[in-house]
Amino acid sequence: MTPMPSQLQIHAAANDDVRSPDLPQLLIIHQPVDFARFESQFSKKFHLLKAWESPLPLDQFLMSYAGSVKAMLFRRVNTQLNADILCQLPALKLIVTSSAGVNHIDVVECRRRGISETNVTNAYSEDVADMAVGLFIDVYRKISAADRFVRQGLGTGKRNYPPGNKLGGKRVGIVGLGSIGLEVAKRLEAFGCIISYNSRSKKPSLSYSFYSNLCELAANSDALVICCGLTVQTHHIINKEVLSALGREGVIVNVGRGPVIDEKELVKSLVNREIRGAGLDVFENEPHVPDELLALDNVVLSPHRAILTPESMQSSNEVMMANLEAFFSNKPLVTPVLMDD
Repeated sequence: MTPMPSQLQIHAAANDDVRSPDLPQLLIIHQPVDFARFESQFSKKFHLLKAWESPLPLDQFLMSYAGSVKAMLFRRVNTQLNADILCQLPALKLIVTSSAGVNHIDVVECRRRGISETNVTNAYSEDVADMAVGLFIDVYRKISAADRFVRQGLGTGKRNYPPGNKLGGKRVGIVGLGSIGLEVAKRLEAFGCIISYNSRSKKPSLSYSFYSNLCELAANSDALVICCGLTVQTHHIINKEVLSALGREGVIVNVGRGPVIDEKELVKSLVNREIRGAGLDVFENEPHVPDELLALDNVVLSPHRAILTPESMQSSNEVMMANLEAFFSNKPLVTPVLMDD
């Protein structure tokens, strides 16, 4: 059984209240990415309750504010915001997440408790699309592999290194044609690629070919670019059958979520050269990356950093701030998460 905090501990956890009694409380359990850059923007308007700086165990820290804290800023750090945490915060009414996806939040439990959630919607869309295109180019033109080749002193003669592949004319299937997918499509069209897509529903305003079946999309594509979020429905939707349909000349790029792809099957396909290559910014069991991928020259790896530019961080901060200000002013939330998101 967790021991009850002493009066001294509670006082130590709550001593910031004395310094900023008029500011609304904002609970932050884990330190957000690039927090030092934007902490001052939030501390001017909110009393920041930074759990990671407290000497108290998390459950005791939460107990100190259980009856008062109404809003939380939560970032994804391989931690689920589940019923075990939510039950310790009976006054909580809003969760502001610094991501576009909400697979790290128990949305059903939040609804049961009357807690609203917001995300940053398309704040990261352009930067993630840039990363997707960068990975796409790198895999086809072998840029990272060529860089390693030259640094190893293996020469720059034309015959010393295998050629890359032309981008123009490639048939690209986009899985998830939301804000990120649309930005990817726009960029790849400029290279002369032919775009088709799979999404929850057909978008009549677009001229791209729509495939409701992922295997059919893969069979009619030279490359798949994964841009969808992670849900129960999208978990492992890129499976052995889809990879087989993509074929030996196929390329896969993932800037969505790692578990959208069955990683074991992807590794097998790459090791056995059953597909041409892959560009991956996300992985199924982060921060772990399969050892087999590290040894392959036909794979380009990035440490889940597609969103991390100063510009996208500032944009996401503005969205989070707007939602918090709306909440504490009893106004409609700017980017509420809906149940079918």
